[in-house]
Amino acid sequence: MNKWLRKVALTGLTAVAALSLSACGQKQNSSSSKKVTIEYFNQKKEMSGTLKEIIKDFEKKNPNIRVKEVDVPNPGTVLKTRILAGDVPDVINIYPQNIDFQEWAKAGYFLDMTHAPYIKNIKNHYADSFKVNGKIYNVPLSANVYGFFYNATEFKKLGIKPPKTWAQFEQIVKKIKASGKAPFAVAGSEPWTLNGYHQLSLATITGGATQANKLLRYSAPNGIKVNNPAIQKDFNRLDLLRFNSQTNWRGASYNDAIVSFASGKSMIMPNGSWALPLINAQKPKFKVRTFAFPADKAGHEMTVGSGDLALSISASTKHRKACEKFVAYMTTPAAMQKYYNVDGEPVAVKGIKQKGVNSELGGLYTLAFTNHDMVWLAQHWTSENDFFVLTAGYLMSGNKQQMVDAMNTFFNPMKAAN
Repeated sequence: MNKWLRKVALTGLTAVAALSLSACGQKQNSSSSKKVTIEYFNQKKEMSGTLKEIIKDFEKKNPNIRVKEVDVPNPGTVLKTRILAGDVPDVINIYPQNIDFQEWAKAGYFLDMTHAPYIKNIKNHYADSFKVNGKIYNVPLSANVYGFFYNATEFKKLGIKPPKTWAQFEQIVKKIKASGKAPFAVAGSEPWTLNGYHQLSLATITGGATQANKLLRYSAPNGIKVNNPAIQKDFNRLDLLRFNSQTNWRGASYNDAIVSFASGKSMIMPNGSWALPLINAQKPKFKVRTFAFPADKAGHEMTVGSGDLALSISASTKHRKACEKFVAYMTTPAAMQKYYNVDGEPVAVKGIKQKGVNSELGGLYTLAFTNHDMVWLAQHWTSENDFFVLTAGYLMSGNKQQMVDAMNTFFNPMKAAN
């Protein structure tokens, strides 16, 4: 080979090598900077805007991860359908007290988080409250609490203070009605909003969650009777709503009830802490405050709740590291302070500045994470939908035997496991 041909050949080989190295480098860079998308299934529709802001903050810190937030109507039903079909979202806002969650965790649908570093960011070992077979499958970031929102400005004008006993509550309702205002704002067409009221009614009557379930879930088949003293008291508490709610409450939606309360037409609204952002969105012209469900004796008031913004990760996700990074970020003060500032519910993440007793939720906040704060009774039920439907059924009809029959029909199948 002459000198010129050798030079051309060497030049060609050098070019090929350079191209190969360049292609290799591009491939490596492409691999290391590959973006992934994870799905976040949200059940907190009212907090969707704030969650999107938090997600943007996370994506700025993690440019290779995109979080697609999914909001759907009837998310509980949709989630059940998807999980049973094996289509489990990557990260799920799921309520850890629900029997569905417990069964799905046992079946291996969720990632075991027991030893994850971010669990240490949750205070008071709150995640332990929802262990399944001794393992943690859910990170509860905030807790919902249920009680009564009230118009503190109008209360003061009428010389009314939040009740400490059931007898005081009945007197307050009479005084409000005499003033020409509707005592309660109730969403009769959305029975789930009454679930907490009825569960707290039974718990405060019987002495606690365990005693309430002894009456309902663990009594003999057909053991719930109209003439049972506790059931008689329960009718009394349900009747307080039945006879003292706003006009057209039977057909009212969740939003209708909030508007009735926030506009000042109704003075008290039984509902959960999740309603606060929607109340504030109506810009009420009065101080919004809360009080707990009163019992026969002062000092025995109660609230009910559970993990609210509570996250699980699919065990079958293709992007486990990305999911864990996102969940870990959600357990930081940077994320949850922004969330709390809008939502206002008690937060289980360490390092959050919370308003406390003088805030809108102050009357319930002080009971959160104490023995006055029970987990939803349905933690021991197969479902709770029929329970709040029968609650609304009684409020509509006042038929005592019908409600008791519906209770027995609902609980009898569960009692086979007793």
